Amino acid sequence: MTDLAPVRRALISVSDKTGLEVFATALAGMGIELLSTGGTAQALREAGLAVRDVADVTGFPEMMDGRVKTLHPVVHGGLLALRDNDDHVASMEEHSIGAIDLVVVNLYPFEETVAKGAAYDEVIENIDIGGPAMIRSAAKNHGFVTVVVDVEDYDAVIAELVGQEGQTSYALRQRLAQTAYARTAAYDTAVSTWMAAQVRETPRRRTFGGALAQTLRYGENPHQAAAFYTDGSARPGVATATQHQGKELSYNNINDTDAAFELVSEFAGQGPACAIIKHANPCGVATGATLAEAYTRAFDCDRTSAFGGIIALNQPLDGETAEAISGIFTEVVIAPGADPDAIEAFARKKNLRLLTTDGLADPAAAALAVKQVSGGFLVQDKDVGRISRDDLKVVTKRQPTDQELADMLFAWTVAKHVKSNAIIYVKDGATVGVGAGQMSRVDSTRIAARKAQDMAEVMGLPAPLTQGSVVASDAFFPFADGLITAAEAGATALIQPGGSMRDDEVIAAADKAGLAMVFTGMRHFRH
Repeated sequence: MTDLAPVRRALISVSDKTGLEVFATALAGMGIELLSTGGTAQALREAGLAVRDVADVTGFPEMMDGRVKTLHPVVHGGLLALRDNDDHVASMEEHSIGAIDLVVVNLYPFEETVAKGAAYDEVIENIDIGGPAMIRSAAKNHGFVTVVVDVEDYDAVIAELVGQEGQTSYALRQRLAQTAYARTAAYDTAVSTWMAAQVRETPRRRTFGGALAQTLRYGENPHQAAAFYTDGSARPGVATATQHQGKELSYNNINDTDAAFELVSEFAGQGPACAIIKHANPCGVATGATLAEAYTRAFDCDRTSAFGGIIALNQPLDGETAEAISGIFTEVVIAPGADPDAIEAFARKKNLRLLTTDGLADPAAAALAVKQVSGGFLVQDKDVGRISRDDLKVVTKRQPTDQELADMLFAWTVAKHVKSNAIIYVKDGATVGVGAGQMSRVDSTRIAARKAQDMAEVMGLPAPLTQGSVVASDAFFPFADGLITAAEAGATALIQPGGSMRDDEVIAAADKAGLAMVFTGMRHFRH
């Protein structure tokens, strides 16, 4: 092996033909012979390039609807042969195997086929076999062979061939080999993940794959390196959003924006809604007659925490709402869309990032939640649990009113997105106190009530908005003390999972305080 390896013959077989004509024309212009198959060969000929069919090289035609075309010793021998090994060279001469110095392959669009909801048989037909085999052969022999799997690498390869007089450097080939193996690994991951969903069994081995979307300046803290990878999903959200202005998103921006958008997407079709997030926890969530009203009501839950937060809206952003949001410093606003007045209003806020998604995320869509632990990964289904009025069990003597029921369901939806222990006070479709992430549920209850008291003072209200509110708890009250604390803050009704050994004690305390309480039978731990 030497540092520079000549490229005399290239095999090109691509599904994504972006940039193909320019790239192949440059290769041909350097006297490089082009081998190809099927639709790629046709595209190259239509571009006026001389192409030799792989079938002419192997002596076998494409067969079985194209399933078998490059799976042949003449192809893989040409890729795997060590050019400085006399036995390999002798075998090539004996069996008329010509060296293949450059492989350009991108794979059947398996991920895209799954994303569009194709039927089982169509998905199966889009599992590429020959492509990954060639990629892996070429990548293994990167001491002599250059392998390209991404359109983004075309320019670098041409630049080096021009600069090195038709040769590529070992450094480039090694980098491209790593990219190639990462691509086939991600591809196999997509296939195995899809198959696992089809057989509905816990797979013996679990893999995860993604494509680099952005190298981040740093992670949660400046001393941590970080990057953002996408999984190819078409699901609306931060990964697929269009950024209209502002500097690049940071690690924390992406994490918090995802949390905000996932929460506000819960309110699809329920009228204007707004969620304000700080450090991945909601500090205000509300509905309103307009987006501007929803934003104002969410902001009034905790104006202090909202400063420098992330705002998510469930409807396209309008100018009035944008003007209201512009009143304080906000890191990111994400919405399904934005009208010209909104974009113009935000243009004056250069540091604010505006993202649009062309839709809301489906809160009921199945997905995996993954957490790394020392020596492994914890994998679970994403929490897509939802309840309706029919699911609620009233356990107290007093029945909740219709307004209390509506507010309890709203509070329960928000609680699903708040770090445990979570306590949410809600009044008239807006959070008025949020307690999150405490080791004690009583502490969360007290913190949420104290925040409401602070906001009452800021707004000049005679009493905190927790007076006449409802309370949601993401898990059961293990003792009556949390319920009593909520009652002291002015709550009139509670929603919780139930299931504690002391449920009877808690129910008795609710009855004594004249509260209404319902059990959901479902909890929403979020650690």
